[in-house]
Amino acid sequence: MDNDKNNSEENSIDEQYLMSIMAGSTKKESQSQEHESSKEKLITKQKIKSKKSVEVTYAEQFLTHHTMTKRGDKSIYIRPEYHERLLRIIQIIADDQIPLYAYLDNILAYHFELFEKEITDDFNNKYRPIF
Repeated sequence: MDNDKNNSEENSIDEQYLMSIMAGSTKKESQSQEHESSKEKLITKQKIKSKKSVEVTYAEQFLTHHTMTKRGDKSIYIRPEYHERLLRIIQIIADDQIPLYAYLDNILAYHFELFEKEITDDFNNKYRPIF
Protein backbone atom coordinates (compact mmCIF):
# COMPACT_ATOMS: atom_id res chain seq x y z
CA MET A 1 0.00 0.00 0.00
CA ASP A 2 2.84 2.38 0.76
CA ASN A 3 4.16 1.72 -2.73
CA ASP A 4 0.80 2.73 -4.25
CA LYS A 5 0.81 5.91 -2.20
CA ASN A 6 4.31 6.82 -3.41
CA ASN A 7 3.34 6.14 -7.02
CA SER A 8 0.29 8.38 -6.79
CA GLU A 9 2.35 11.21 -5.29
CA GLU A 10 5.03 10.90 -7.99
CA ASN A 11 2.52 10.69 -10.83
CA SER A 12 0.29 13.56 -9.83
CA ILE A 13 -2.06 14.59 -12.61
CA ASP A 14 -2.96 18.16 -13.35
CA GLU A 15 -6.71 17.73 -13.65
CA GLN A 16 -7.29 21.38 -14.59
CA TYR A 17 -4.86 21.02 -17.50
CA LEU A 18 -6.56 17.85 -18.71
CA MET A 19 -9.97 19.54 -18.55
CA SER A 20 -8.64 22.50 -20.53
CA ILE A 21 -7.30 20.14 -23.21
CA MET A 22 -10.68 18.45 -23.43
CA ALA A 23 -12.30 21.88 -23.76
CA GLY A 24 -10.03 22.73 -26.69
CA SER A 25 -7.20 24.68 -25.09
CA THR A 26 -3.77 23.09 -25.48
CA LYS A 27 -1.59 25.74 -23.89
CA LYS A 28 -0.68 25.06 -20.30
CA GLU A 29 1.12 28.41 -20.05
CA SER A 30 -2.01 30.43 -20.79
CA GLN A 31 -3.88 28.56 -18.08
CA SER A 32 -1.16 29.26 -15.54
CA GLN A 33 -1.08 32.92 -16.60
CA GLU A 34 -4.85 33.20 -16.15
CA HIS A 35 -4.56 31.54 -12.75
CA GLU A 36 -1.76 33.95 -11.73
CA SER A 37 -3.68 37.01 -12.92
CA SER A 38 -6.77 35.94 -10.95
CA LYS A 39 -4.55 35.48 -7.88
CA GLU A 40 -3.10 38.97 -8.39
CA LYS A 41 -6.59 40.49 -8.60
CA LEU A 42 -7.62 38.70 -5.41
CA ILE A 43 -4.47 39.86 -3.60
CA THR A 44 -5.05 43.45 -4.76
CA LYS A 45 -8.62 43.42 -3.47
CA GLN A 46 -7.47 41.90 -0.18
CA LYS A 47 -4.83 44.62 0.16
CA ILE A 48 -7.47 47.30 -0.37
CA LYS A 49 -9.70 45.69 2.22
CA SER A 50 -6.85 45.16 4.68
CA LYS A 51 -5.69 48.78 4.35
CA LYS A 52 -9.16 50.01 5.18
CA SER A 53 -9.57 47.55 8.04
CA VAL A 54 -6.23 48.53 9.57
CA GLU A 55 -7.21 52.18 9.63
CA VAL A 56 -10.69 51.84 11.13
CA THR A 57 -12.81 49.10 12.65
CA TYR A 58 -16.10 47.93 11.18
CA ALA A 59 -18.08 49.77 13.83
CA GLU A 60 -16.14 52.98 13.23
CA GLN A 61 -16.63 52.67 9.47
CA PHE A 62 -20.31 51.76 9.31
CA LEU A 63 -22.01 52.06 12.67
CA THR A 64 -21.53 55.74 13.38
CA HIS A 65 -24.02 58.55 13.31
CA HIS A 66 -24.51 60.22 10.03
CA THR A 67 -25.16 63.76 8.94
CA MET A 68 -28.58 62.82 7.58
CA THR A 69 -31.29 64.09 9.87
CA LYS A 70 -34.10 61.95 8.52
CA ARG A 71 -34.67 59.20 6.03
CA GLY A 72 -36.13 61.51 3.39
CA ASP A 73 -39.06 60.80 1.14
CA LYS A 74 -37.55 57.89 -0.76
CA SER A 75 -38.34 54.23 -0.16
CA ILE A 76 -36.16 51.28 -1.01
CA TYR A 77 -36.96 47.61 -0.96
CA ILE A 78 -34.56 44.95 0.24
CA ARG A 79 -34.87 41.25 0.88
CA PRO A 80 -36.55 40.46 4.20
CA GLU A 81 -33.58 38.34 5.31
CA TYR A 82 -31.19 41.26 4.62
CA HIS A 83 -33.46 43.62 6.52
CA GLU A 84 -33.45 41.27 9.50
CA ARG A 85 -29.65 40.87 9.36
CA LEU A 86 -29.07 44.61 9.14
CA LEU A 87 -31.38 45.29 12.05
CA ARG A 88 -29.66 42.65 14.18
CA ILE A 89 -26.25 44.15 13.39
CA ILE A 90 -27.48 47.58 14.41
CA GLN A 91 -29.16 46.29 17.56
CA ILE A 92 -26.25 44.16 18.77
CA ILE A 93 -23.06 45.80 17.54
CA ALA A 94 -24.23 49.42 17.54
CA ASP A 95 -26.39 49.03 20.66
CA ASP A 96 -29.35 50.31 18.64
CA GLN A 97 -27.73 53.77 18.49
CA ILE A 98 -28.11 54.50 14.76
CA PRO A 99 -31.06 54.21 12.42
CA LEU A 100 -31.13 51.70 9.58
CA TYR A 101 -31.02 54.39 6.88
CA ALA A 102 -27.76 55.80 8.30
CA TYR A 103 -26.17 52.34 8.36
CA LEU A 104 -27.21 51.71 4.74
CA ASP A 105 -25.93 55.13 3.72
CA ASN A 106 -22.54 54.34 5.30
CA ILE A 107 -22.41 50.98 3.48
CA LEU A 108 -23.21 52.63 0.14
CA ALA A 109 -20.68 55.42 0.69
CA TYR A 110 -17.97 52.82 1.35
CA HIS A 111 -19.03 50.78 -1.68
CA PHE A 112 -18.85 53.81 -3.99
CA GLU A 113 -15.49 54.83 -2.54
CA LEU A 114 -14.06 51.33 -2.96
CA PHE A 115 -15.34 50.72 -6.48
CA GLU A 116 -15.37 54.28 -7.83
CA LYS A 117 -12.83 53.64 -10.58
CA GLU A 118 -14.47 50.41 -11.80
CA ILE A 119 -17.94 51.96 -11.79
CA THR A 120 -16.69 55.05 -13.64
CA ASP A 121 -14.82 52.96 -16.22
CA ASP A 122 -17.82 50.68 -16.86
CA PHE A 123 -20.15 53.66 -17.08
CA ASN A 124 -17.89 55.50 -19.53
CA ASN A 125 -17.49 52.36 -21.67
CA LYS A 126 -21.26 51.92 -21.98
CA TYR A 127 -22.31 55.58 -22.15
CA ARG A 128 -22.68 56.89 -25.67
CA PRO A 129 -23.92 60.41 -26.31
CA ILE A 130 -26.90 60.87 -28.61
CA PHE A 131 -25.16 63.47 -30.81
